[in-house]
Amino acid sequence: MITIDRTVDAASLRPRLNRMWIASAAKLARVGDRWDGDPSAPVLTRDGRYVGQEWTDWTRGFWYGSAILQFEATGDRWFLDFGRRRSLDDIVARLTDIGVHDHAFNTVSTFGNLLRLAVEGRTAVEPAEQELYRTCLKVSGAVQAARWTDLGNGAGYIYSFNGAHSLFVDAIRTVRVLFLAHLLGHSLQAEQGRQVSLASRAIKHARTTAAYSVSYGRDRDIYDVRGRVAHESLFNVASGTYRCASTQQGYSPFTTWTRGLAWACLGFPEILEILPLLDDATLAADGGREALTAEFEDAARAVADFYLEVTPTDGVPYWDTGAPGLANLPGHRDRPADPFNSYEPVDSSAAAIAAQGLLRLGRFCESRGDLSSAARYRSAGLTIARTLLGEPYLSEREDHEGLLLHAIYSRPRGWDSTPAGRSVPCGEAVMWGDYHLRELAVYLGRLADQSTYLSVADYAIRQSPS
Repeated sequence: MITIDRTVDAASLRPRLNRMWIASAAKLARVGDRWDGDPSAPVLTRDGRYVGQEWTDWTRGFWYGSAILQFEATGDRWFLDFGRRRSLDDIVARLTDIGVHDHAFNTVSTFGNLLRLAVEGRTAVEPAEQELYRTCLKVSGAVQAARWTDLGNGAGYIYSFNGAHSLFVDAIRTVRVLFLAHLLGHSLQAEQGRQVSLASRAIKHARTTAAYSVSYGRDRDIYDVRGRVAHESLFNVASGTYRCASTQQGYSPFTTWTRGLAWACLGFPEILEILPLLDDATLAADGGREALTAEFEDAARAVADFYLEVTPTDGVPYWDTGAPGLANLPGHRDRPADPFNSYEPVDSSAAAIAAQGLLRLGRFCESRGDLSSAARYRSAGLTIARTLLGEPYLSEREDHEGLLLHAIYSRPRGWDSTPAGRSVPCGEAVMWGDYHLRELAVYLGRLADQSTYLSVADYAIRQSPS
């Protein structure tokens, strides 16, 4: 269980954040120079060098988005130019990729950040280019929404790359691009000119995810522990009925892959931030504001509480709560995670994602007047951030291209590098882990400076300064 330090605040992390941005700059520049002209994208490190890993092209936006965040934090124009140029060259070309469920990982990380910086007055961008950013987000939202399985009775979900029968919990964070596209005034044009509300489709997806990917301790099965998350949920598409839990990257359907848990920890609080921006008429079709807020708050609290309970004291989880080697690490939840152990790897990328989710959930609880829960979740997020911004997770080595060490991609597929003399992967980085540490750092920097709150929901509705 995480040992929450109630004394840590964002301002106290400022020296660590400054060190992180210094290390980050050198690593981004090195990868950018070395990768110039290579059509693939860096995914994970092996022996300290970023390499590709063929599956789907879902990490490219994290790379370019990292450069954009680096500019935001430091003002170094090289990173803005790199992130903007590569986004315009590469991400635009992938806007109509209909084969993936995680469109927003590429588009919101790039065009969402570029648009936000433009409307905040941080960058000088012509109106026509700002409109291009908006158009890219609209297209991305519609393309992702079109990947739809209708379960009947007003339910459905965005299906994974496995096919129409498959719902991944990962998409609970990428669904935000549907909300952004809606806020930008867009809808999905379906057969016979039928207009499909992107906000409604996003809500339906989130409700299905909350209902089937998250457990609530209500005896759905004998493994129904409150907050446990299934990576994949399978449905009979002919009848629209739920069949069973499954997994692609976890150990088993009835254990919890902790990066999937982290996506839920972040995705549900972000939806809770978005709901106030939607009008009552939009929400009424899917249950109404009060019912939807209660439903998503229930899911957000369940997964957050489970994360806090099953994660070691420093806030960094092992890759799966039921990984078999954990039997050789008795009491592993009662001490800091050991990335150098001989039995199971940790996943720091899950911690970076979950930390931001806990901070956002804390802010939501504060807005509802639940100050006790607000302080708990906020302090937990800050505790995790402090862990990640120091040894042994933050990499300041010049000869290592990764920023956040001890992250893994897919343990079942064996894609992660195991150092010589060791039996499990450690000491390497993944692009989404590096990105989410940077995104967390931008979020914390704003809290430390008491400046404008960083909410992705605001990107689409702010106007450019006159």
